[in-house]
Amino acid sequence: MTAHSLASARPAGPGLLRFALTADAAITGANALAYLAGAVVLDSVLGVPAGVLVAVGAFLAVYAALVLRVAARPARGAVTAVIDTNLVWAVASIVLLALDTFTPSTAGQVWIALQALVVAGFAALQYAGLRQAG
Repeated sequence: MTAHSLASARPAGPGLLRFALTADAAITGANALAYLAGAVVLDSVLGVPAGVLVAVGAFLAVYAALVLRVAARPARGAVTAVIDTNLVWAVASIVLLALDTFTPSTAGQVWIALQALVVAGFAALQYAGLRQAG
């Protein structure tokens, strides 16, 4: 093993990084529960098909659990994967809005845009925490 691989394998420190990961997992988990439990109601409010909301909710439930696991032991590679996934999610959300794939309601468009901003914000906080941790 090289010194670089040893450094990248060591867990990052607590503080901002752990907070950003834990907050991400909590908000993501809350969204997952809302999408799974309220898909039929949210369908009419957001203009997003209930089936899509259930699928997204299921993905978010698994993702939230994984992010919470990373928060408990934030290794650099895992944190980088979370940051990258968050950035992809944020960009995909904006692309989805731009392509008008399933024509969400105005509330749905606002929700998707706000969600993209929050997820990008988590990625930025996680990146700052990763840098701070060394």
